Amino acid sequence: MASTVTSKSSRPGYGQLLRTRGAWTFLLPGFAARQPFAMLTISIVLLVQHTTGSYGIAGAVSAVTGVSMALFAPFSGKFADRFGQRAVLLPGVLIHSVSVLAMTLLALSHAPLWVLFAAAVPAGASTPQIGPMVRARWSVKLHGTPLAQTAVAFESVTDELTFVLGPLFATALCTGLHPSAGLFTEAALTLVGGLLFAAQKGSQPVPSRSAAAASDEHARVEHVSALRIPGVRVLIVTFLGIGAVFGGMQVSLAALTESMGKPGLNGVLYGIFAAGNMLSGVVCGAVAWKVAPQRRLVVGYAALTVMASGLWAAHSLVLLAGLGLLVGVCIAPALITGYTLVDSLVPPTGRTEAFTWLTGAVALGQAAGVTVAGQLEDGFWDGAGFLVPLGGTALAFVVLVSLRSRLVPRPAGRTVARGVGHRVPVTVD
Repeated sequence: MASTVTSKSSRPGYGQLLRTRGAWTFLLPGFAARQPFAMLTISIVLLVQHTTGSYGIAGAVSAVTGVSMALFAPFSGKFADRFGQRAVLLPGVLIHSVSVLAMTLLALSHAPLWVLFAAAVPAGASTPQIGPMVRARWSVKLHGTPLAQTAVAFESVTDELTFVLGPLFATALCTGLHPSAGLFTEAALTLVGGLLFAAQKGSQPVPSRSAAAASDEHARVEHVSALRIPGVRVLIVTFLGIGAVFGGMQVSLAALTESMGKPGLNGVLYGIFAAGNMLSGVVCGAVAWKVAPQRRLVVGYAALTVMASGLWAAHSLVLLAGLGLLVGVCIAPALITGYTLVDSLVPPTGRTEAFTWLTGAVALGQAAGVTVAGQLEDGFWDGAGFLVPLGGTALAFVVLVSLRSRLVPRPAGRTVARGVGHRVPVTVD
């Protein structure tokens, strides 16, 4: 009987999810506001490379932004949980927009490198963590319903769309209009989308500080940092490798197509990579999997590592497009499975923080990938930066296989679910 209920409740479709009352009020502005997260890195690379002529310098400036984003993202998640999303978003989007505009103007004025580094820090640190905030809003509406798992899959697919559409949009703007167009658009989307998202107060989770004050039971619930959970640390390393794929692909495709005198093909090749990513993301998120997520992650990551291993040797644009498509197909299942594992590994009081750690890991891996790929492109042959996706995924795969047992939830963690404080999230009025 239990298996029958699980089977039926695990397959509600995206259409049913999107008909949830009030969902579109935060989904639309949230989608606009989360695009800048994926646009920032490649927009910086293309602008700074244009003004300095060096992919190494461009990658270094972008890396500072990515590292700042990765370091400050978990704090943003904690503050949003405690004080409310609106309290974090309102100052955050303003600071981010101003910082990005300042960095853009400094790059166009050929400011010294250290000045660009200094401007990159607040630009990255203030990047709004919209994805985890949208997930938290879904939990307010759907906790305890079959649609909750559909929402997890839907948000993972949306993340996929963000990671591939953002760089594609930024590349088209930078190559088709002006190298600074990507950053100007990123700042505008952050400001408009972020403010509209923050304005949707009705779907915002109740801050844990307010909930604790209103309920003695919630006040007794101990918040466990997501970083203390071994499985989360394994997922962070796994997502670092995925970020390295994004960073290495962005820089290497731009450098290779420019060296061939066909910079416009950069957008086409990245679009093919995006197509594979989006297609597999939609399919993977809609499937009711019978295989354990731990095993799915290992198998999917192995496939990603194998596909990424051939990029550096692909000297034909047609072959590179085909491999890029396959790499994209392999990324989505790994990301979706990783986010899904958070639900079983992390108590509700730490899930927003856990999501920001994973999001930050992608950003940090992307920053490292951009930096190393830029140095390889400057110092070696055109396309040498494609070694970064191989190295990043291979190292992460070794860690994943060695520590995969930590992705299995501990029995002690399950006993928390018997408590009323666990079953009733702090987001409920």
